Amino acid sequence: MPELRHYHILISHSWQYDEQYRTVVSWLNLTRYFYWSNYSVSCDDPFDTRSDTGLENKLREQISHCSCILVLSGMYAYYSKWIRFEIECAKEFGKPIIAVMPWGQERTPQFIQENADHIVGWNRDSVIDAIRYYAIPRTC
Repeated sequence: MPELRHYHILISHSWQYDEQYRTVVSWLNLTRYFYWSNYSVSCDDPFDTRSDTGLENKLREQISHCSCILVLSGMYAYYSKWIRFEIECAKEFGKPIIAVMPWGQERTPQFIQENADHIVGWNRDSVIDAIRYYAIPRTC
């Protein structure tokens, strides 16, 4: 039997759109034969930092361990300096970036289009397939 991969994933998202984040986490958790660790910073478990520099350092550490980055790419992402930072950091580390267009979204911010390795629609199977194809492999 082949070894199963274990994916280390940061889901870049806006806390204002937490429902989308929770949906994607649920998709990943409920997929059979898919093992992953969540490196995201959720509003339920924020980093204890006192400055932007402290947050940047913690995000950089998280991203350095990731197999890939999922970016929930609603138009709000255009205005988020933290989503932009996570994308730039992922590029620095050579981490694959998979953009996920939220349900009903017709446009993706240009910055995300230019930096994503792949863009998928709001569909669990498309997200899982992209992770399996693009993520840096690790074994369990």
